[in-house]
Amino acid sequence: MPSADFLQKILVEGAETDFQSLSFHLPCLGSPDLKENVVFPGIITWARDCFKAFYVHKFRAMLGKNRLIFPGEKVLLAWSGGPSSSSMVWQVLEGLSQDSAKRLRFVPGVIYVDEGAACGQSLKDRGKTLAEVKLILQNTGFPWHVVALEEVFSLPPSVLCSASQEPAGTEEAYKAAVDSFLQQHRVLGVEGCASPAQGEDQPHPSPSQEPPGVAGSPTAAQTEALSRLFTSIKTLTAKEELLQTLRTHLIVHVARTHGYCKVMTGESCTRLAIKLMTNLALGRGAFLAWDTGFSDERHGDVVLVRPMRDHTLKEVAFYNHLFGVPSVFTPAIETKAPEKASIHRLMEAFILRLQTVFPSTVSTVYRTSEKLVKAPREGCATGPSGHNCLLCMCALDIDTADSATAFGAQSSSHVSQMLPAATKMPTPPCCGAGEGQAQSYHRGVGRRGDVQACIIEQLCYSCRVNMKDLPSLDPLPPYVLAEAQLRSQRAWVSQEIQEYLITDNDDEEEKEENRAEPGHTQPCKPIKQEGENTGLGL
Repeated sequence: MPSADFLQKILVEGAETDFQSLSFHLPCLGSPDLKENVVFPGIITWARDCFKAFYVHKFRAMLGKNRLIFPGEKVLLAWSGGPSSSSMVWQVLEGLSQDSAKRLRFVPGVIYVDEGAACGQSLKDRGKTLAEVKLILQNTGFPWHVVALEEVFSLPPSVLCSASQEPAGTEEAYKAAVDSFLQQHRVLGVEGCASPAQGEDQPHPSPSQEPPGVAGSPTAAQTEALSRLFTSIKTLTAKEELLQTLRTHLIVHVARTHGYCKVMTGESCTRLAIKLMTNLALGRGAFLAWDTGFSDERHGDVVLVRPMRDHTLKEVAFYNHLFGVPSVFTPAIETKAPEKASIHRLMEAFILRLQTVFPSTVSTVYRTSEKLVKAPREGCATGPSGHNCLLCMCALDIDTADSATAFGAQSSSHVSQMLPAATKMPTPPCCGAGEGQAQSYHRGVGRRGDVQACIIEQLCYSCRVNMKDLPSLDPLPPYVLAEAQLRSQRAWVSQEIQEYLITDNDDEEEKEENRAEPGHTQPCKPIKQEGENTGLGL
């Protein structure tokens, strides 16, 4: 039996301990008769087979409890090469195998985003990494997509539009879909409950069936534009937030292009606990339910799901080591950065250091996130030119300029800065002949100041704070600037024709006038309304 000091060392430094040195034996939690050396905080031990069953059950239970992925749906697996996302792909691969007791019934695909240009990698290093990535993806047998982050400079503005979403299916609808799926395969003569990935053309496509997004490399101009964008950002915090935003936009675009309705990400329980605390510090408290919950429906037709959110990083590390899950190390933008270089790094160090002293820290923070409800805050106004943030796609949670909040103070400062510019700008002509798109855009934003202020007012509070670290918004991808221009034009046109529109209030007033009795004095109401409009009695 090992000493208490040695066990304490494992509990505190389990992620750095040599696995081969754990030669002692402790009773297994699942089967007391078995002995194995898989140790977790609290002197919890597992036999190899029991640990695998426990690990797989957590993944399956997360999918079965929420029931968002219907049989036959195409699901895109976002793989970064790291431990958590690699374990997620491995779980799906085993869930579709012939040896699985209950096979998964969706059609998977894998996407990898090359972020080497944003992280400052050379072309040689990026080529070596892509070679390792493609080798692993080919061994999975799934359709795969390798895209470079530079492709965000060729995305259409429609990426920032939340597509219409059908109502979420009920439990009865899910059961009906499962019954229909099983009946269909019985009719086709498929033995057992074969998954659609094997019943149709997956998961072993021929090399000629590779999607067109696999081949091809970004142009030198796109690589230079991406490097210039991230070089111009002052703080590492803003760089990490923008990188995550652009990566999500690119993944959602690929999912829409190839017909995927769900996207799986490999965020673990530890990573989500760190993300929750980080987003609180970044001013994203109103969006925590979307940022850390199981599902994220902000994009409408493409839903992001997090099936690994019940697994801790230590569980993932043990599973990948014991069962040989392949992964690829790719340096991130925060690699080798000091602890206080960004809010993300500082919060990560704080949570992990606290976890070593209090092993229930991550679990407590994670369980708190499960209680968050996706509901808009009462009394918040909609945005001036759209209902969603231009970057993170969350609902604009904007207060009025005179409210006693950080957003209110920020809005009032923007108003005070834009007023002098608006007074100096001449009155635009009405529908002048031969006006180009640029003239139309400046005519639309003339009453609200310059172009940069027009873009800033379409962002949520957190994105506004991050964009302060970007001296100029010109290096942003064209689809962001184009969508901002389109929203500004729509807002300006809507404001110009507002007085000519018939609203519901006008119809109600007209009905009340028609219902008035002939014996009553009719001019009373217009006189009262006139007094209200002129401010009498205030």
